Amino acid sequence: MSLFSLLMREAVIDRRIPYNPCHGVKVITRRADERPHATPAQVNEIASRIDRFSDQILVITAAYTGMRWGELAGLARTNTHLDDGMLRVDPKVGALHEVAGELYLGPPKTPDSARDVHIPPFLVGLLRQVLDGHDHDQVFCGARGGLLRRSSMSRRVFGPAVNGNQRNGLPPVIAGMHFHDLRHTHKTWLIEDDIPEVAQAQRLGHRLAGVRGIYSHVTPAMRQRIVDALQARWEAHQPGRTANPPIAA
Repeated sequence: MSLFSLLMREAVIDRRIPYNPCHGVKVITRRADERPHATPAQVNEIASRIDRFSDQILVITAAYTGMRWGELAGLARTNTHLDDGMLRVDPKVGALHEVAGELYLGPPKTPDSARDVHIPPFLVGLLRQVLDGHDHDQVFCGARGGLLRRSSMSRRVFGPAVNGNQRNGLPPVIAGMHFHDLRHTHKTWLIEDDIPEVAQAQRLGHRLAGVRGIYSHVTPAMRQRIVDALQARWEAHQPGRTANPPIAA
């Protein structure tokens, strides 16, 4: 608004317009509301309310990797290196995009978003089950192998799971939570586990600004620390479960 008003003021001085339309207009700004984040127990509860197994694991993977919706929906079988405990966001076709209703695979959000995301053992087991359940190119896909639409996932799957159903007496887990808030959730967990900031940034596909980004480096020990912390979170919230079970029968 300030820039636009400056341009209009210059236009008045240049006699291109008779007056500045921004004069007297008050702009009220406020800090954006803080987005919610979930505990591991709440993530489990959300997943347990979802019918389809692959959709359950999609939610869990989002929470335990911090990957964006497009990166998860665009994750190819060929970029899922489970023997190495790693998911790869490809720099050329690592994200699903939707423009004017058309879906296509393309680059992720930024160059730094192309990355390898190391995952804990429990998630390796769950993703193996997903891949063993179909032979399609994308890890997370529709029942017939089609690409997932974010709007459909939010409206039909994730929204009802987090918001509950008053008619059935099902209370909300976290009312108003969005799928992207699982990324906020992951970031919060990394902070709670005292993961170095540079390792947090790389895992989420960010770059530290300034000198910190130049002189800070992520080591294998940092990556292993993340994996161990996430595995511990999962195990601490799976009472009575055996290794790598389905989330819901």
